[in-house]
This record gives sequence, C-alpha cells and structure tokens, in this order.
Amino acid sequence: MKVLRRGDLAKLTGCNLETIRYYENIGVMPEPPRSSKNYRVYDDRHVARLRFIMRARELGFTLDEVRDLLALVDGGAQTCGEVQGLANAHLASVRAKIADLKRIEHVLSSTVAQCSGDDVPECPVIDALTEVA
Repeated sequence: MKVLRRGDLAKLTGCNLETIRYYENIGVMPEPPRSSKNYRVYDDRHVARLRFIMRARELGFTLDEVRDLLALVDGGAQTCGEVQGLANAHLASVRAKIADLKRIEHVLSSTVAQCSGDDVPECPVIDALTEVA
C-alpha cells in the first residue's frame, strides 16, 4: 500500500488541498492516521474515496447526496435499488434545472433579439428586467 501525504493526494487526484481539508472537516473523507512525525498519512483507500467524491460532484451530486451514497457504500450492504433511488432523485433534479435553463434561454434569447444594439437609451433587456410581474 502506497503512503501519501496530503500534497501527494492532491497532486494525484487533482483535488485542491483546501478541498481535501474541507471534506475531512465535514466527514465525507475519513480523518487519516498520523505518522510518527505527526504527518497525515493517506493510502490507496483515500485516493479511491476522494475520486469517488470528486466524480459524484462532477455529476452534480450535492454533498448531502454524496454523503448518502457513501453511507450506502460504507455500510457494505448497499443494493443497486437503493443507489438507483438516490440517482433517480438526482436525475429528476438535473432535469428540472435543465427545464428552468431552457425557459431562461428562451426569455433571454427573445429579449436580446429585440435589442437594436444602437447607442440609444432604450433597451428591451433593461425594460424586461425592470418589469413588475
């Protein structure tokens, strides 16, 4: 098993040192053991866990959702159905955000299309932003 210090873990995974510290503080990364010189000592299990967390975050899972996934993994008794339930809930959230972004895009696109782009004080974008709903 390879022994790493926090800087090595950061370089190996591409994760910021402060982010690793944060993950340890909030409990998604386990507190590593210390060497005889009181340095934190990380190993392959920490690398795998950090990569799991980073990948989940890249996929948009919140830290609470990551914590829920890790609880299933750490318990060792996770079922694909339990993981699917968490992933489906996240997928629904992602789809709702996409729908919201599409509505925003439509409104912005049509508003920007009304702009003349001239050096005049009248501006449809400003007008749309100041409208009372």
